[in-house]
Amino acid sequence: MQNKGGLLLMLSVLWLGVGSAVQAQEIKAVQLYTQDELINMINRNEHLNRVVMDRCQLNQDIEARAEVLKVPAYQFLWGDMLAWGVCVEADPERGVDFMRQAADQGLPAALEQLGRYYSKGTLVQQDRKRAVIFLREASALGNLKAQMQLAELFIDGYGSPYDYQDAYQWLYNAVTADKQTHQTIATYLKELEKLMHPRAVRAARTPLDS
Repeated sequence: MQNKGGLLLMLSVLWLGVGSAVQAQEIKAVQLYTQDELINMINRNEHLNRVVMDRCQLNQDIEARAEVLKVPAYQFLWGDMLAWGVCVEADPERGVDFMRQAADQGLPAALEQLGRYYSKGTLVQQDRKRAVIFLREASALGNLKAQMQLAELFIDGYGSPYDYQDAYQWLYNAVTADKQTHQTIATYLKELEKLMHPRAVRAARTPLDS
């Protein structure tokens, strides 16, 4: 009986040890993302998938960092979660509001997304003049997706001709390894040239820091 009792005690200790190790592994798996990690996920459009992969266990922490600490990347993440009902009940109005808060703090991804939504009429009423405002600000911060959308809007007749030179210069200096993106940029540059004075084109074909 003593041997059996000792064996049971040993198994209990081992089981507790295994359980603790599993719990520690789970806790480690759902640690909060750093600001840089989250921004990288947002830029790769992987942020919502990551929240789902983490089994929606970080909702309260994400909400706190968005609503209380007002961290721009977390405001964007929480806004996207609310807008599309990812791990929370969908609330598009609040979602877009948090995207705006992130945009107001200068987060390029938030500015680009709001510009894209206004351009296409996603969640909000289509307003391409407002789209130009958001996309221009994101473009000035180096967001290539925004720069391409802005050029497309200019080509379609939206925006101010005074901004064509900036749009051309941003795309002229863009670097991408994606062949399709490279080809699209070349097409946009040719179309912008048709709208610009030759002198403005020459001035735009300079490095961004010149």
